[in-house]
This record gives sequence, structure tokens and C-alpha cells, in this order.
Amino acid sequence: MDEHQRWKAIAEHIEKDAFAQHLGACVEIVEPGHSLVYLTVKDYMTNFHGTTHGGIIFTISDMAFAAACNSHGRMAVALNVSISYLKPSFPGDRLMAVAKEVYKGRKTSLYDIRVINKKTDELIAKSQDHAYQLNKWFVPQEE
Repeated sequence: MDEHQRWKAIAEHIEKDAFAQHLGACVEIVEPGHSLVYLTVKDYMTNFHGTTHGGIIFTISDMAFAAACNSHGRMAVALNVSISYLKPSFPGDRLMAVAKEVYKGRKTSLYDIRVINKKTDELIAKSQDHAYQLNKWFVPQEE
């Protein structure tokens, strides 16, 4: 398998996220360690204040994290996530979660995730996420 085919297989594997599909989120791998998730907020995604539920914001941040830390073809799982909610968003807003790898060691990796309201270009949440890399590949490395 050449690098292009390997990259395509990784992206196809990550795009199979059933929960992302259920919410209507679009997950993109930009490059290894960097992903984007887009989601338009629907009325049923709000809390009793009429703003986007924190669980939805956490979810798209987590989806971006999962895509970024698994984008090397090696299975990775969350060790710790710390999120800060900065501004509200509302139904109709288009949210974008951007995940970037800031450290990748043999067993752990660290990611910065920003959730941006594309309508206003405001930062609405930020998280720092720590992953553990399993010794298992869903798309094997080239020998």
C-alpha cells in the first residue's frame, strides 16, 4: 500500500464515526495530527437557556481530538481532557473544532483543540487533550 492509499484508508476509517454521522457532523483529517470537525447547531442541541448544550461542544471537540490522535493509523484513546467554555452559541451557528498535535511521544500525545463559531469567528471553547497510543494499528505502518 503506497502512502496515498494508506492515507485514504485512515481517513475512511475515521469517517465511519457513527455518532458524528448521527449528529450531522463532518470530520476531516487535514494531515497527520491535525483534524477539523464541522457541525451546524440544531434546536434539539440546546439547553434550557436556548444556547448550545455544553455536551455538544464537548462532543465536537472530542471528535476532532479522536480524529487527530488516530490520524497516524495507530489506535489511540483519551487519557485526559480539559475543556474551557468561553462564549455561547445558538441554533443555526456553524461550529468548527480544530485539533492540532503539539506533542507525540512513543506512548502518549498531546493536542490543542479550539471550537470556533464560523458565523462570528469567535472562539467559544478550548481544550487540551492527552492521548494514549495503543500498540495496535488499524492501518499498518509501511515496513
